[in-house]
Amino acid sequence: MIETSRFEEVTQIKMSLELGGRPLYWTSAYLVDGLLIDTGPKHTVEELINYLKHQKIRFAVNTHWHEDHIGANKILQQMGVQIFAHRDSIPLISKPLNLPPYREWVWGVPEPTEVLPVPEKICTDSYQFEVIETPGHSEGHIALVEPSKGWCFSGDLFYGEKPKVTHPKANISETINSMRKLAALRTRRLVLLTSTGIMVEDGRKALQTCINYLEELTQKAKKLKKKGLSINAIREKLLGEESSLAQITMGELSSENLIRLALQNNPQK
Repeated sequence: MIETSRFEEVTQIKMSLELGGRPLYWTSAYLVDGLLIDTGPKHTVEELINYLKHQKIRFAVNTHWHEDHIGANKILQQMGVQIFAHRDSIPLISKPLNLPPYREWVWGVPEPTEVLPVPEKICTDSYQFEVIETPGHSEGHIALVEPSKGWCFSGDLFYGEKPKVTHPKANISETINSMRKLAALRTRRLVLLTSTGIMVEDGRKALQTCINYLEELTQKAKKLKKKGLSINAIREKLLGEESSLAQITMGELSSENLIRLALQNNPQK
């Protein structure tokens, strides 16, 4: 299923597998002035293409290589759309990794595609989007910023001011540095348009809140580790009971992962 909504000149396209008439897990793409930012999961390709057939689209950009961001790449290329991604994402888009069963079920397995290295700027008829490297959620992750409008298409870098779970290959140090980079941009405003569907008009404040939270979590976790507490005990003390997502995702999304990564975090000012 898909749902669309407007924010200024931007169309948000929310996509999800439908389960009992309800969305299972939303993933968002954005369409603005002929540029599509992310192409959603494989499961919603047909609905997405039916919508895009009635829109002007020249370019697409994958913010990173995860399967819920590249699902419609193949068919869009067949329609003549140029697709771009960061150089570190390209090998994983051309040869997607094997997925855990739950990810195959929720998003589907994307077809391999050969995409182009993203340039430093992408120009549409009316806008200029700056491409900013924002690793942390994954390698090869980018954000697109339109300085004159203050739009920041941040992919999966930001998914809440106080996240309680993460996946084991995330990097908190890089996440914090990438958030700092975006917050420091000299734009009149910074509106976060995220892949989870959250749109935050005061993006700088939200990013700084998340930075402070992750830094404080790191400090507290390391202090408790020095006292001899186990990772599970630290998680219980700082984050409470393990998230139900841990069982659903076979431990791939968990609070325990967040604590493990916090203990590995080496803050850089």
